[in-house]
Amino acid sequence: MRTCPEFTKAAPALLVLLFALTASAHEDESHMAADMDMGMTTAGAGVPSSATPSNATLAVPPSYFRHQEYSHLILAHIALMTIAWVFVLPIAVMLSISRSRLNLLAQSGFFIINLGGVILAMLYNSRTPDLYPHNAHHTIGWLLTWVTVAQICLALITASGRLRGARRSSEEHLPFMQTLQQSVGGYQWANNAENGPGYRFSDDSGHGTEQDDESLRGSSSSSLEDDRDVMSGINRKYYEGEADELALSSKKSRYALVKRLRSVLSGKVPLYISSRVTGLLRIIEAIITRTILIQGFVAITTGAVTYAGIFRGRDVFSGLAHFIKGGVFFWYGIFTLGRWAGSFADRGWAWNIKPGTSRSTISAEFVESFLIFFYGSTNIFLEHLNAWGEAWSAQDMEHISITIMFIGGGLCGMLIESAGIRNLLNINTPKASINRPIDSPFTNGEDEESSWQPPKSYRISMNPIPGLMVFLLGIMMSSHHQSSMVSTMIHKQWGTLLMGASFARGLTYIIFYLSPPTSFLPSRPPSELITAFCLVAGGLVFMASSRDTVVSMEYNNLDAMFVFTVTMGLVSFLMAWVILMVAVKGWALQKEKRRNSL
Repeated sequence: MRTCPEFTKAAPALLVLLFALTASAHEDESHMAADMDMGMTTAGAGVPSSATPSNATLAVPPSYFRHQEYSHLILAHIALMTIAWVFVLPIAVMLSISRSRLNLLAQSGFFIINLGGVILAMLYNSRTPDLYPHNAHHTIGWLLTWVTVAQICLALITASGRLRGARRSSEEHLPFMQTLQQSVGGYQWANNAENGPGYRFSDDSGHGTEQDDESLRGSSSSSLEDDRDVMSGINRKYYEGEADELALSSKKSRYALVKRLRSVLSGKVPLYISSRVTGLLRIIEAIITRTILIQGFVAITTGAVTYAGIFRGRDVFSGLAHFIKGGVFFWYGIFTLGRWAGSFADRGWAWNIKPGTSRSTISAEFVESFLIFFYGSTNIFLEHLNAWGEAWSAQDMEHISITIMFIGGGLCGMLIESAGIRNLLNINTPKASINRPIDSPFTNGEDEESSWQPPKSYRISMNPIPGLMVFLLGIMMSSHHQSSMVSTMIHKQWGTLLMGASFARGLTYIIFYLSPPTSFLPSRPPSELITAFCLVAGGLVFMASSRDTVVSMEYNNLDAMFVFTVTMGLVSFLMAWVILMVAVKGWALQKEKRRNSL
């Protein structure tokens, strides 16, 4: 069973970045705090960093947000892109993962809406000055436009290949049925009005063939009656199915043009593509499907930055640090919510027992722990690059200590998840070490064999190390020194949310330690909903805690509670939408299963 949300198969890879990037979220703060205290101007907000709305005297530099001309075009562009990337695209991704025949329709709808948004952006750019030179959103937007073109083309090729295969299967089925009918002597049976009129065998002239003709029965007819009954049922089911499909087709005559186009594609496109190339195209389609939601997230966030006119000049480093690391927390929460909803149940990642047919040998916690270790190993040499050539500060040493914590925590988490290490630890039990291979079960056929069975808690991974790392990061970052009260409060908010996610994950482990899962179905612990909510909300608040964003808030008389309340409402709606999308995937899988069983 395929279970990964194509927003969802890319999510395990995001876990790598979650812990890998968060440790250095404020690496630029310590080196730029002096500049802020000296009253340097923040380019994005256009006011001195020490200024408040009451004493700001500098004019705000131009931005698309404050540019009133043709504002209806940019607002329409934002609305269309939000509809396309937030509402329509996730549906298309779920249908693509489930191999639904409705995938092409959803992809086409997304492509049309996205194309409308691109056209509006082109009109707006042609009529307004470039208020954010060399911004990343324009480049990313055009790249994603071509990705969507490739996606719709691959969807057409996949759909045409499926139709061609279905047509070939149907053409092969009819001669088989006719040959099978002939093998039981049923030319009269084939001409029966009940069994598909219009078909007869090549040795039947069509004259004098009646259902009650005694000359055609003979003494052998009684011996074949049972065979005829069996074949009659098969034939009736086949032709009734054909009749149902024809009736359904007649009711949907308005789709005749679309069906004709698909028929042409199914007959022409695959003729020019070898099977090897087709397989490669399917791999490319799978990669695009599993990453396009993340690509859309990048496009939306860079669009918000460009529209607001923030993160100019040197401040881009602070913006990248907060947006990347906050975005990783955001997607980590989406992944956690997907696990609760049942995604990755075939791997045993949905808080269930791993099915015996699963080939996966690693757990979600092992992936998290490995990425923690990988980040700490690589990032320990990068903490001082922002101030290369300058003296090491106390803040630099803090960040180095965080990377060392990641190295040790990731290594500890991987050792906990290793079955080999667990067996070696069990060798310390005297009876378990007698004539027992390291990788063997802990039973030897002796008395009290059940007492030597692996504990029930082994059925599911309960590794608190990843949650502990999130908890410690929440404490560290919520206590990090900031240059203003608003910034301090916002950092305190997302730090507290991360700590709440860690507490909820710990509660999940306590529940499963006391009562391990016994089913292949997802357990859906309620505490994981809290974990997902805190991670998603913490990630978004993290993104809003950058220096440019805070200065802009202060300039516009907005306080920290504005960010908090807006984020809570947005996350609540978003979680409902994610759960609905996973349900859409299940509906599509169920529908395709029923269709294939006919």
